[in-house]
Amino acid sequence: MKAWVYGEYGGVDVLKFDPKVPVPEVKEDQVLIKVVAAALNPVDAKRRQGKFKATDSPLPTVPGYDVAGVVVKVGSQVKELKEGDEVYGDINEKALEGPKQFGSLAEYTAVEEKLIALKPKNIDFVQAAGLPLAIETAYEGLERTGFSAGKSILILNGSGGVGSLVIQLAKHVFGASRVAATSGPRNLELLKSLGADLAIDYTKENFEDLPEKFDVVYDAIGQCDRAVKAVKEGGSVVALTGAVVPPGFRFVVTSNGEVLKKLNPYLESGKVKPVVDPKGPFSFAQVAEAFAYIETNRATGKVVIHPIP
Repeated sequence: MKAWVYGEYGGVDVLKFDPKVPVPEVKEDQVLIKVVAAALNPVDAKRRQGKFKATDSPLPTVPGYDVAGVVVKVGSQVKELKEGDEVYGDINEKALEGPKQFGSLAEYTAVEEKLIALKPKNIDFVQAAGLPLAIETAYEGLERTGFSAGKSILILNGSGGVGSLVIQLAKHVFGASRVAATSGPRNLELLKSLGADLAIDYTKENFEDLPEKFDVVYDAIGQCDRAVKAVKEGGSVVALTGAVVPPGFRFVVTSNGEVLKKLNPYLESGKVKPVVDPKGPFSFAQVAEAFAYIETNRATGKVVIHPIP
C-alpha cells in the first residue's frame, strides 16, 4: 500500500512517501480500515521528533492517530462492526505508550474495534477524521476536573483542535453556566459561534488580569503558570502541554470508542460541530507541508489529509 513513513527521528524532512508498505495484519479484535481521511495532531509531530522514543513502537513508522474510513475486513472476535461500515476513531489506545507502528497516513490501517465508532451520518470523512483524538481529549479533561452543569470555564487556545471542542462540550454537553476562551483577533467570532460567552483577544488582554475567575481553566496551549492565576480557589486547571504548576494537572488521553458513541448524538444534532482548518484538507502528497503547518501552532481547528489514494 501507499503510505508515509519515517525511518529515523527528526524534522519534517525525515518523512518519505513509500508506495510499497505491507498492509497491516488484522488481529482477532481488529478491523482493517480503508482510510478515506486522516488528521494530524501535535502528538504526531512530537513522536516524529523522538520526544518519547523510549516507549515508542519500532521504526520505521507510518504516522497518524486519527482516521475516518470504511471497514474492509473484520477479525474473528469483532462483534458489532462489519465490512462496509463507515467508521472513525483514534487508532492508538495510549498516545505515548507503544502506539501502532502502522498509523493512519496510509491506504489501510488496522485498529481494535473498541477504539472506533460508526461515523456520524451528517458529517463527511474529512470532518470525522479531525474529531477523535481532540474530542476524546476535550471530553476526558472535562471529566477529570469533575466539570458539571452550572460551572464556569476558561479555555486557552479556544480556536485550536482541542480548544474548539472543549468550548462546545462544556456548553452543550456538560451545561456550563459561562464559557470564556482565548484566541487571536481573527478567531474571536469563531469562538462566539462555538458557544463562548466571552471571547478574549490574547494580543490585547491578559486573561489572568481579568477580575473574573473560573471553576476550571482548560489550558490547551502550555501556559499553566498563568492559567493557575485565573482559577477560583478549589478549582481545577487541566494542562495538555508545557510545564505544570499546582493546582494544574496533566493527563494523556486514552482512546475510547465508547466516548465517540456517547458524543455521536450531539454531532448528529449539530450541537457539536467539527472545525477543520480552512487551509485544508491537505492532499496525500502534501503530508510534509501539513506537518510543517501544524508545527507552527497557528492552525484553526484540525489539519486533515484527504483524499488518501
